Amino acid sequence: MGDRTSLESLLRRDRWLIGGALAVSIALCWACIVPMARDMYGAMTGPAAWMMTGRWDFAHLSLLFAMWVVMMTGMMLPSAAPTLFLYAGVIRKSPEGERAPAHVYAFAGGYLLVWTAFSLVATVLQRGLANLLLLTPMMEARDRAVGSALLIVAGLYQLTPFKRTCLESCRSPAAFIVRHWKRGAVGGFRLGLAHGADCLGCCWALMLLLFAGGVMNLWWIGALTVFVLLEKLAPLGAQGGRLSGLLIMALGLWNLVQTPFGVP
Repeated sequence: MGDRTSLESLLRRDRWLIGGALAVSIALCWACIVPMARDMYGAMTGPAAWMMTGRWDFAHLSLLFAMWVVMMTGMMLPSAAPTLFLYAGVIRKSPEGERAPAHVYAFAGGYLLVWTAFSLVATVLQRGLANLLLLTPMMEARDRAVGSALLIVAGLYQLTPFKRTCLESCRSPAAFIVRHWKRGAVGGFRLGLAHGADCLGCCWALMLLLFAGGVMNLWWIGALTVFVLLEKLAPLGAQGGRLSGLLIMALGLWNLVQTPFGVP
């Protein structure tokens, strides 16, 4: 009984440590995103002023990359929380239990590394679209046809078997941990990489919708964050994902037929 009580105390402590670290990390990300987004659609003299540069040198590209990293962390880390807590419980009950928080942080590091890589791709894609004059200085699709195409692609992807497989992995953290289990902190990092890959496979098309609604549109960012959470955690999230695919595709098609190609 004493050992069980001690284990329960350690599990509660781990939940507080990990939950606190997650809450602080997510809060810091949103504390950066919100003022920047508000300034982006305001005076452009505060946190978003650097975005109005006419010369995208290394320093400005680094800031753009950092913006994407912060945004992806703030949007995606909440949906990974259940898997992190479950992994912490499994580690605590294993022979490596005394190092449970370190293993969980390694897991989170692997997960975020995947989204950091995505942020690099998104940065390159954003600059490419801007150079082709397909994005406005406000980081929105200049042509409604471009936004429509992104919606259609995202809607179609929601219906693919690969999307369903990745979503099922994200929605079944226990099965995922059993399938990919690796020992040690390095194993935790590799487990985080695998979970990040599943999450990326599930959500990459949805994240590209930021270019359709506005990369720094706070309402759009918030809506996508909530959508990802519901899709991964809600009881009927899998079925809702398929229905959302049809709705997103219908919205893209409706938007496309409303405006001739090339007319903003």
